[in-house]
Amino acid sequence: MKTRVYAPTDNNLRRLAAALRRGELVALPTETVYGLAANALDARACRRIFTAKRRPANDPLIVHVTDLRAAEALAEVNDVARVLARTFWPGPLTLVLPKKKVVPGIVTSGQRTVAVRSPAHRLARKILQLAHVPLAAPSANPFGYVSPTTAAHVLQGLEGRIPHVLDGGPCDVGVESTIVDVSKPRRLVILRPGAISAADVRAALAQVGRRVRVVSRRRKLPTMSGAAIAPGMLEQHYSPRTPLELRARVTRAEAADVKTGCIFWRTPKTKSANAIALTRNGDIAEAARNLYAVLRRMDRAGFAKLVCERAPKSAGPLGQAINDRLTRAAARR
Repeated sequence: MKTRVYAPTDNNLRRLAAALRRGELVALPTETVYGLAANALDARACRRIFTAKRRPANDPLIVHVTDLRAAEALAEVNDVARVLARTFWPGPLTLVLPKKKVVPGIVTSGQRTVAVRSPAHRLARKILQLAHVPLAAPSANPFGYVSPTTAAHVLQGLEGRIPHVLDGGPCDVGVESTIVDVSKPRRLVILRPGAISAADVRAALAQVGRRVRVVSRRRKLPTMSGAAIAPGMLEQHYSPRTPLELRARVTRAEAADVKTGCIFWRTPKTKSANAIALTRNGDIAEAARNLYAVLRRMDRAGFAKLVCERAPKSAGPLGQAINDRLTRAAARR
């Protein structure tokens, strides 16, 4: 299969929307990472996502929609979910809700809930509007590998396996959406951290007089053989092929070892050919945007192993999201 890359012209957007309606796959940018999109109401098209990514059937897909009204056609949306959607959509927040029968079982891995979000990226929204169908779209990369934040990243993993890639430039946020289980509206669970924090969720609900318990998932994450309630929750995920170890600080001995690739939180004082930083001066948003590009670059550099500094505790919700991804990327195979 030949993979074609498209510039974001009006004609190309219409062409890609028509391809999605025909059941074809299109890799496209969102504000978080590039997604591999298919018509979420077409089980055969969604099956092609699993095949192209070599994704196990126990890992469900996020469904992207234009707005709250479109989400209500797919899921049983409660009042708490409506508040969150009106506050944070379009944006990097995914809501897990009881699904309606219209959603194929392959999208939800046979579970009774579906994960939905409304992306903020201009091109993703335009494609949704032109296609007139919801789009299932996990990250556009081989399953378990580092997520893509540019069209070039998509080609590194899926060239020859998918027909279409829309090049929308680098992603703005750089890490996947926050996922919140809202299926039981009196007790919300943050299943995956992202740019929107538990505190943000509480504050949004408090604004309308709702005091809802919001907790973070603390149970052991499912393994490769276990079923997941939402995407991206497996214990080992987002992983480079080079073994990765995490540190509070990279040691001098590691920095001096040319066989070890060193990823610093911020630019070190001493420059070295085996070192790179997530951010120049500690900017959290910059570190999140750079995270996956840095992991990919170091993975392709031929090091025997990688060591990476964690985000500091003061880094806020994006720092928590970065550390979540790094912890899974470093999980033993």
